[in-house]
Amino acid sequence: MTGSSIGQLFKVTTWGESHGEALGCVIEGVPPNLKIDEDYIQSFLDRRKPGQSKFTTQRKENDKVKILSGLFDKKTTGTPISMIIYNADQKSKDYSDIKNKFRPGHADYTYQMKYGIRDYRGGGRASARETAMRVAAGAVAQKILGKKIKIRGALIQIGEKRINFNNWNWKEVEKNSFFCPDKNILKTWEDYVLKIRKEGSSIGAVIQIIASGVPPGLGEPVFSKIDALLAQGIMSIPAVKGVEIGNGFKSAALRGEQNADEMRYQNNKVTFESNNSGGTLGGISSGQDIVVKFAVKPTSSILTERKTVNLANKNTIIKTKGRHDPCVGIRAVPVGEAMVAIVLADLFLLNQKNKI
Repeated sequence: MTGSSIGQLFKVTTWGESHGEALGCVIEGVPPNLKIDEDYIQSFLDRRKPGQSKFTTQRKENDKVKILSGLFDKKTTGTPISMIIYNADQKSKDYSDIKNKFRPGHADYTYQMKYGIRDYRGGGRASARETAMRVAAGAVAQKILGKKIKIRGALIQIGEKRINFNNWNWKEVEKNSFFCPDKNILKTWEDYVLKIRKEGSSIGAVIQIIASGVPPGLGEPVFSKIDALLAQGIMSIPAVKGVEIGNGFKSAALRGEQNADEMRYQNNKVTFESNNSGGTLGGISSGQDIVVKFAVKPTSSILTERKTVNLANKNTIIKTKGRHDPCVGIRAVPVGEAMVAIVLADLFLLNQKNKI
């Protein structure tokens, strides 16, 4: 299998399956003398791990990370960093009844067609469990970016129920199980998600990531635009079906004078009167906040019976057992933050190299 790596200078390669023995990653291109230890990485992983609330999968994984290489005296050495997380709560028997059937909306069919073999236990490599190592790599990326660049994410919509942006409060995000900045919608979301879980179904969500303090000049024209690379990174997250930068699809309904970010020179610097472009111009960062929104589809594994086919090309029905997120978008918030950090760290190092 190819396609398990991302980045040029800051290169991240992940490995492992949902019900395999372990998950891991190798990170190349990390500069030496950055202070990093397992507790630091763990603080990021703890925000993503399953089984923390009744609104996510009840699979119990501590996601305890172990750093195998690339550190000495809690500092990076400039050599590849290797990390591992052992799986602890696999229940592979939950999938034995459907091992010869393809789950609609999942990667079962396409994996079988491409490789002629697939790990049916929890989706194998296609599982969102793989994203744990992205979060670990994102923590390292944050160290490269430094404290001046802040990357924060929030859940802004579940199903048709959207937050009131006038109530946005970043302090609320870390206080609730939804990573939600609008405390007034929490009870509505709680009742909504629990109802969907009881019905054996699932629902989608929209996440917004904002990266502030990003310097101008990151990204390359044409094929390596910063927005193109961010879109690639975000779209690589399991279950993501759409990405917007800035106004995104909303801009199609605006006139030029409405969408243009007017510029002024004041206090010895160039300023913008709006940020409809989402912090990018011509594929290069403008110095404004990078604003990324992405849509996560409903979890494909549901208890409701669906029509499908099996390995013998016979029509049949399927109902997935096991422990699944009624809204996988909730735990996608720290994953989105990690992917933005990984892309920005790579562009940051490339920009430094180009200036030498």
